[in-house]
Amino acid sequence: MRNKNKRVGRKRWLIVLGLVVLIFILVSLVTTKLVYDAQFRRHDRPDETIHANLRYIDIERDYPRSIVHFTSGKNTLQGYFYGDRSARALMVVAHGLGGGADSSLSQIRHFVDSGFLVFAYDCTGSYDSEGSSTRGFPQSILDLHAALAYLESQPSLASLPRLLFGHSWGGYAVAAVLSYDHDIKAIVSVSGANSAMDIIIEQAKQMMGNSAYIQYPFLWFYQRMLFGKAASFDAVSAINTANIPVLIIHGIEDELVPYDGSAIIAFKDEISNPYVRYITATREGRNGHNNLFRTDEAVTYVEQVNKEYRALYDAYETQIPYEVKQRYYASIDRFRIHALQPSLMQEIDAFLDSAVVQPYP
Repeated sequence: MRNKNKRVGRKRWLIVLGLVVLIFILVSLVTTKLVYDAQFRRHDRPDETIHANLRYIDIERDYPRSIVHFTSGKNTLQGYFYGDRSARALMVVAHGLGGGADSSLSQIRHFVDSGFLVFAYDCTGSYDSEGSSTRGFPQSILDLHAALAYLESQPSLASLPRLLFGHSWGGYAVAAVLSYDHDIKAIVSVSGANSAMDIIIEQAKQMMGNSAYIQYPFLWFYQRMLFGKAASFDAVSAINTANIPVLIIHGIEDELVPYDGSAIIAFKDEISNPYVRYITATREGRNGHNNLFRTDEAVTYVEQVNKEYRALYDAYETQIPYEVKQRYYASIDRFRIHALQPSLMQEIDAFLDSAVVQPYP
């Protein structure tokens, strides 16, 4: 009788334990989805009259563009061609999370001036492209893969060598997309993460501490469910397999993609591709995530603009009238804010010139 009671008690304990585990799994899956989806909301084009970004209207006269559309999954994305189609190469620009193609207008101008035809596009859920959300890190790979497939379908572009340039989300995409079979001559990856799981867990750890690792299998499963095999792509493996020239640029004080954390450059000891070069930005004021390209004068001017805006913010007790904001932003020099650091751009130009001219295996 006593043994029977023990068996019954053990059975009940196992049932309770099983229910607890099941509840934990269900709660973790639901929580993972809710938190993950919240991080990858849709990003519409901001009100450009109260924003410091360089706008297309600022450069439209000297840099005309044509608009095209292509599909990525179920969504139609908007793309933009700049420059001459008889250029020496085609540069494809991939933007960062939270922005759109226009976020890279300074670099686009530079590449056009350097003799490239430039193609940029708004990713899924970004600016003028379709999509109720940006979905997740691997979506940038899928959108670039779709953009390259579209470009490869255009007979007029067949003779142009293809180059890739991306920052942040785009820096991750231009490297990881090498997992697909596209004919790419060279890439420049700036401030990019090695893999989606690397940066997701890194960010989760900032919010949850080491308990984030408990959620690893649920994050992995959800990303795999959303993106299939693209969820497992990583930059290092793709770079090694492609064996083409790659320039990796990262700031030593990057606050979003830590230099010694999820950054591609943190894994350089695992990169066997002999054609990879690295640039580490160390100079204070332009060694973070978003200030890498600024000149010293631009850094100083940004500090001045921020100081003036803070004074306005305090004067109106945090409630600055819309018309006052518009007047303030109309007074700033957007070209000064987004002036590109000549020495860095010269290094990028030299790398690209070598890649376009020199034959590689």
